[in-house]
Amino acid sequence: MDAQEPPWKVFRAFEQPNGGALVHLLNVSGGVLAGDDLSLRIDVGPAAVAQVTSTGATRLYRHRNGARTSRQHTEISVADGGLLEYLPDALVPFAGSRHAQTSTVTLAGGASLFSWEVVAPGRQAMDEVFAFESLRVKTMVRSAARPVSMEQFLLEPGARDLRSLARLGSYTHTASFYAIQIGRPAGDLRQLEAELNEIAREVSRPGVMIWGASALASGGVIVRGLSATARDLPATLARYWTTARRFLTGEDPVPPRKLR
Repeated sequence: MDAQEPPWKVFRAFEQPNGGALVHLLNVSGGVLAGDDLSLRIDVGPAAVAQVTSTGATRLYRHRNGARTSRQHTEISVADGGLLEYLPDALVPFAGSRHAQTSTVTLAGGASLFSWEVVAPGRQAMDEVFAFESLRVKTMVRSAARPVSMEQFLLEPGARDLRSLARLGSYTHTASFYAIQIGRPAGDLRQLEAELNEIAREVSRPGVMIWGASALASGGVIVRGLSATARDLPATLARYWTTARRFLTGEDPVPPRKLR
């Protein structure tokens, strides 16, 4: 890491058994406060292997009158043949919070990305399920030639009931997993899609947890999940990650060592 400024803290890189580097991100303020405007940039060099994780969930605190919506912008670049595993803990919007998050990922030829994102409903133990004001998330992944994936969603529980059957219904947690390798043949991606959907069929239990995988138009596969509990999400995401990592790189993943 070239630079860091409060409230971000970046711990030194730890060498992994596969030759990659593991980096932990910590927000020393304990969470994202109203008016915060955070920026994170990750650059992975040619043929380099990096894994970035957080030391805990990202907590979004209550909005204050007169303050701006809290924001976080993440910009990621992976050079030719590089590999990044971006594996943050869950995003947890507390009651009354307003937050906007934008992520832009640029992948060069032969670059690989394995990444997941989990959004929780709030502090369930304090009866704050879907009590936040707004959560906007925008994610764009592109290669040098074309967009690979573009998505954006806005959750406003006060304006649109998230418990509606047209939205989340009885589910409270959402999860996404990306497995991308630029230049991979479309036939390979369809095969990976089939393998990930086989896992989805095994782990899905309507009313508890449901999953599905889809090959993108080019470059990779995305997996989506809805769950009524956070309990099984880490193990299920790790299973998708393991299968995709073996398929695209021929290697098993190295689970991130957490700092507590």
